[in-house]
Amino acid sequence: MKTGKALYFDYQATTPLDPQVFEVMRPFFAESFGNPHASDHVVGWDAAEAIDHAATNVAAIVGGDADEIIFTSGATEANNLALLGVGRRAAGGNRRRILLGATEHKCVLESGRVLSNEHGYEVTHIPVDADGRLDLDVLEAELDCDVLLVSVMAANNEIGTLQDIPKISQLVSQYGCLLHCDCAQAPCAMDISSFSQYVDLISLSGHKMYGPVGIGALYARRDIQGNVEPIIHGGGQQNGLRSGTLPTALCVGFGEAARIIVGDKYAEERATLAKRRDKFVEYLDKLPCRTWVNGPTDSFLRHPGNINIGFEGIAAADLITVLQPHLAASTGSACTSGLPEPSHVLRAIGLSKQEAASSIRFSIGRYTSDEEIEEASKLIKSSIETLIKNSMQMTA
Repeated sequence: MKTGKALYFDYQATTPLDPQVFEVMRPFFAESFGNPHASDHVVGWDAAEAIDHAATNVAAIVGGDADEIIFTSGATEANNLALLGVGRRAAGGNRRRILLGATEHKCVLESGRVLSNEHGYEVTHIPVDADGRLDLDVLEAELDCDVLLVSVMAANNEIGTLQDIPKISQLVSQYGCLLHCDCAQAPCAMDISSFSQYVDLISLSGHKMYGPVGIGALYARRDIQGNVEPIIHGGGQQNGLRSGTLPTALCVGFGEAARIIVGDKYAEERATLAKRRDKFVEYLDKLPCRTWVNGPTDSFLRHPGNINIGFEGIAAADLITVLQPHLAASTGSACTSGLPEPSHVLRAIGLSKQEAASSIRFSIGRYTSDEEIEEASKLIKSSIETLIKNSMQMTA
């Protein structure tokens, strides 16, 4: 799809809002505007019923129940609630260690740092292999009865790696640890409908699955909700775990996006998407510079819409700049104090700083066409030729 002048190849940053989702949300911006926590009248009851229905749909993504869904402002808040909530509630107990995957989202790594600095937890980052898959031998060696929580992302947001969550759960459960899974990217990447059997806490995001921005959820297994300390305090809404008035329209939109994505049609959509991704990689193999794929080359181990590519001798930031305003993609880098730094994910899979700085994440989705794949490839080829020509002129 195009947004303005740009071909949109950044679906893992945010997905477009599905028109069907918007139509379901529309009434809750106008006539159905009631506060879902106003329990004394029918307007509030109707809003509460709509949110309960949405929670049922969101819970179905992971095979859970509506009362196990805690709506949040997004996956970042859900991740914070999971880690900080569990860590603060258990502070001072016998389980003093937390294990995090080395390629987790920055909000998970930062939550671990807070628990270490403020509550004295020992936080260990479990390494990954060159494909980004968690080193299960190291995980098994680190597990013990003093581990409180293990957190592993199901589908990586930069290189698309899919983790073996059932196997990880099998290892973790032997020691009575809680398992948290950041599943923000997972619904578009894999079937997670059985995850409630394996995982205690699951973070989800509306705008990563064609729903609205500003809404997410934490699935918290019913029997462990007492292990979670709230991080937002107030009127005690949502089982006392997350206070505040819920945004009915956003919850409804999230629920509709969830309903769509668990349908049989979406399995076919993922397969079609993977074929387009592979065709895009074939086009990029023919560029006037050497390229390589970051992350898994096995299609079954990778998000079907993720293409993270390195361009030898090309600075990713320069290529992104030359591509503007015609193609939207992402370097996958983070900024700290305004200074660019190499992606911690790319460094964790063994790339040098220079290789990481030459890599770009392209991500495609529901509205990407074959014609756009070809057009984007031509734009990238032309931009690289421009950069090579400029570089040769500068060194002449």
